[in-house]
Amino acid sequence: MPAPEDPTDNPTKPAAQLLKILGGLDWFPIRKTLARYNGEKFSGDIRAGINVALLAFPQGMAYALIAGLPIQYGIYGSAIATLIGCLFAKSHFITLGPTNATSVLLALTFGGLALTDEEKLVYLPTLVAMVGIVLVIGALLRVASLIQFISRTVVTGYITAAAAYIIGNQIRTALGFSFGPDQKPKSFIDVVHYTAINLPNTHMPTLALSAIAFVLVFLLRRYFRALSNVAITLVVMSLVALGFKQGGLELVYLEGIDASQWPVSFPSFNYDIVVGMFSAALTIALLAVLEGTSIGKSLAAKAGSRVDTSQEMFSMGMSNIGCSIFSGMPASGSLTRSVLNIESGARTPLGAWYSGAIVAVGAFLLGQYIGYIPRAALAVVVVFIGISLINLDHIKMVMKSRKEDAIVFLVTVIIGLVIKLDLAIYLGSAVSIGLFLRQVARPEFSEYAFSDSGELKELRDEGRPMPEISIVHVEGDIFFGAAELFRDQMRRISEDPNLKIIILKTRNARNLDASAMMALHELITVMNEAGRYLVVCEATQEIARLLRNSGVIDLLEERNLIMDDVENPTLSAAMALKRAQEQLGEWAKDAKVSVYVGEKEFTV
Repeated sequence: MPAPEDPTDNPTKPAAQLLKILGGLDWFPIRKTLARYNGEKFSGDIRAGINVALLAFPQGMAYALIAGLPIQYGIYGSAIATLIGCLFAKSHFITLGPTNATSVLLALTFGGLALTDEEKLVYLPTLVAMVGIVLVIGALLRVASLIQFISRTVVTGYITAAAAYIIGNQIRTALGFSFGPDQKPKSFIDVVHYTAINLPNTHMPTLALSAIAFVLVFLLRRYFRALSNVAITLVVMSLVALGFKQGGLELVYLEGIDASQWPVSFPSFNYDIVVGMFSAALTIALLAVLEGTSIGKSLAAKAGSRVDTSQEMFSMGMSNIGCSIFSGMPASGSLTRSVLNIESGARTPLGAWYSGAIVAVGAFLLGQYIGYIPRAALAVVVVFIGISLINLDHIKMVMKSRKEDAIVFLVTVIIGLVIKLDLAIYLGSAVSIGLFLRQVARPEFSEYAFSDSGELKELRDEGRPMPEISIVHVEGDIFFGAAELFRDQMRRISEDPNLKIIILKTRNARNLDASAMMALHELITVMNEAGRYLVVCEATQEIARLLRNSGVIDLLEERNLIMDDVENPTLSAAMALKRAQEQLGEWAKDAKVSVYVGEKEFTV
């Protein structure tokens, strides 16, 4: 049976033209996967699907607890995200589902809006749908490439702050008490404050069970990392809790779920609701792209493959729209599940689909048994998840690499802990970009001269061989942020009363723009009025184009623009020096300028 026709294969068809306009996306790539599917791929995919499902089921419960939602929302989200997302994904390197970061943001969003538990469930579909819509629009506009402007330092700071919030927010559950009705934390500081106030209310049987769970998770993570630690811990602690119950010790348990009542809920796009949650939706979407693309690119690079970030962003968007309808949480790329999926032998996006299907079946078969799991045991598991997010090696590198990185990290962490996590990622990015622009807006200026051997060397304390001529080497970005500094530096150089001509070496000058052209125009005007001249040498094709298109060449004059010679790097500067000598008058016309390349001498 022939494979279904792909409309993008024929660029003359209207459908292909529409797809090209709308981001160049493939709107249903699973058909190509099915057309090339075989037994070998199925074997790898189903093995990966089983392994990932065993991790995703208990993880979904933990992420729901982090978000302050009923645990079924994490389980349903783990199933729906993969069942729908893989239909629109070209790559098998990103496995979708609830994650730590998106769960924390969800909890903080609801906390900031001061919603009751009932209101959370009412507004959740709308928020998740908004996340999906933002991701789909971003994919259509192909904005995934803009994520590179958010530095890893900001992400490290954000994850560190999120980890602290995760850990702090589970302590009360592990100690067996709850906050009062008027104690609704909006930040990590609030969590610590309310926890300290309620410490006298610690429930000792819950504390004892949490201590046992803590030791068990520690031993499993240290000595049996290959096993499904979360699932083992929850099963073992359920048995321990039965012993507690027989001894007359009361504990708080999770609620069992009845998947036969799996609700379908349609988002309500009320104007006030949309406005109130738009910032949170945008932040969750941004974080989802950051998580997903970084995971996908890393795993693809190890496999010698590539990831279409816009297509995967589209896949995330569609999975979130699906989760909004079928009672799921916001979905992103999960690092642990993505790595496990690849290591288990997944070959196509269907590996993730199988895992989602198994989680969905597990919800029907095992949902009632979740009621035997003590909440404190799951809280301890979540605490370890939070601890695992704190990467001390990354923090050490950030703090010791550069002062600017340390500042960005500390700003992001402090804002995330004291104010809001979603605000932290925006302000951290703003500080990061601001410090970067401050750094690149400082081009380097060095004065050069030809040595006796015909080589260009930087002048230190010695004077110029020819006082009337200065050879200035410019290196760095000469964009709008550096244009004024470039002009002022050059004017200071040209104010030397003995100086007649400046030769500007531009081979390593980058990113010139209209601001740079205006600054150069002003400089040439001032120099010409003072009887001084500018010669531009080592000009690249891009610089020459800018000079001509902007009209600066009319003031500079074409004869004072000397192109770069890649094969002979010093020849352009030597020709510029000869041109400068001609400008100085008759006495300098016969001066000899020699350039040495290897053992050959060139006389200009």
